[in-house]
Amino acid sequence: MPTLPAITDLLTRYPALAPVEASITAAAETLIQRFRAGGKLLLAGNGGSAADCLHIAGELMKGFNLPRPLPAEAQAALTALYGAEGARLGGQLQQALPAVALPAALALTTAVANDIDPDLIFAQGVLAMGQPGDVLLALSTSGNAANVLAAVQVARWRGLTTIALTGKTGGKLAPACDLAVIAPGATTAQIQEYHLPIYHALCTAVEAALFG
Repeated sequence: MPTLPAITDLLTRYPALAPVEASITAAAETLIQRFRAGGKLLLAGNGGSAADCLHIAGELMKGFNLPRPLPAEAQAALTALYGAEGARLGGQLQQALPAVALPAALALTTAVANDIDPDLIFAQGVLAMGQPGDVLLALSTSGNAANVLAAVQVARWRGLTTIALTGKTGGKLAPACDLAVIAPGATTAQIQEYHLPIYHALCTAVEAALFG
């Protein structure tokens, strides 16, 4: 598996992550392959991990470290349609990668929690939006969040690739997923402190591969 500069930089700054280099690299390569093939990323997590889901989606859906201007043909098409306003749109919009933070769908998650089962709040979103070739990134510091595990189960049934971002032993989540990145740390806070640079490195690697 080739070394990705973003992962090399991550390990230089966070040497404690060296034992999980292979899984981080595999996660990056998986995301690159799926995005190149036209897939999208779904994200699920609770609490601080829910905030991380929104953070990751934000980094992917616009420029992160690199400029992502629209292709010339897209800019020309917008200009042809809308004149000066189209030129402004084409000149300022950035190429995006489709990423859906399931915790952000408050109307759906609260309806499922109230009407069906709180453990299915993310599984219902995966059922609605997941397609073969997509990826589900499942975040849980303990690896035992029942609603995240249910989302993984539905994702695998639907033909998605599943990646766990977790900690400690990986809990039930790690063996349920196709790939698991298990961050070190004795507490939830310590694990989450490693999750952020890990997913920043993943976003950096993906962006470099697709827009560099």
